[in-house]
Amino acid sequence: MKRDLVSLADWSAEEIWEALDLAAHLKRELRSGISHEHVLRGKTLGMIFQKPSLRTRVSFEVGMTQLGGHALYLGPDDIRLGERETVEDIAIVLSRYVDGIMARVFEHEIVEELARYATVPVINGLSDLLHPCQALGDMLTIWEKKRVLSGLTLAFIGDGNNVAHSLIEASAKLGLRFRIACPAGHEPKLEIVDAARALGAEVEILHDPKQAARGADVLYTDVWTSMGQEKSAEERRHAFHGFTIDLNLLETANPGALVMHCLPAHYGEEITYEASRAPGSAIFDQAANRLHAQKAVLALLLA
Repeated sequence: MKRDLVSLADWSAEEIWEALDLAAHLKRELRSGISHEHVLRGKTLGMIFQKPSLRTRVSFEVGMTQLGGHALYLGPDDIRLGERETVEDIAIVLSRYVDGIMARVFEHEIVEELARYATVPVINGLSDLLHPCQALGDMLTIWEKKRVLSGLTLAFIGDGNNVAHSLIEASAKLGLRFRIACPAGHEPKLEIVDAARALGAEVEILHDPKQAARGADVLYTDVWTSMGQEKSAEERRHAFHGFTIDLNLLETANPGALVMHCLPAHYGEEITYEASRAPGSAIFDQAANRLHAQKAVLALLLA
């Protein structure tokens, strides 16, 4: 039976830990010069992109290459999801050609529909609702830096967006306390918060960045305006004024707190350049760990 990665809510804590353990193993062996080209030799990943990408495209392509497989890029004009052809038909046809599908899209329903009709594994490379691959790379990074996950406090400063949603889901499964400080009207979706709390997770929704940062082990942020929200960029800059991770906010967190950002960053808005380069910054480590976390997912789902 095929396995998908549409949402971390669909994966058990054991399955998430299996991916993190494998990611760490693959990373160690890569650094030791050990090849893993046998893992997915002869396998092809079809990559559907509705949104432009740096980290997602490069990390999946490089990951497939390092595992001995091949990645096929399908850009916005190549298949025009739902316009030139239905998502159902695309899922069925691609399943006859490739061994797995990764999709970076706008509407989350597209990923769900791909998973419903594809007979090969489907990986959510990003949707407007969720970003599970980012959260896996982030959890790998925190684990590497802190050597523990359960009991830590992760404070997200900014919009209750797709990254925040997946971090909530990951925190619920792995035992982190999650706080978000956001302007009123920009909270994460209640159904995701409620589902996490139903698992016994501690999820706090706050409107004061200092209150959220106080005693936190991780300070995390993301852009205030995501792709597709450009028309409201000026309105968002006004709404999010004061929700910036800077050196003063960092001093409110626990000593040794990590600074994280999924990138790209708009310095001077959601984070200052100085905070991004502070001693506790893990921003570029988490970007690098997208590769290793996704290689683990690919190996688990496609091998």
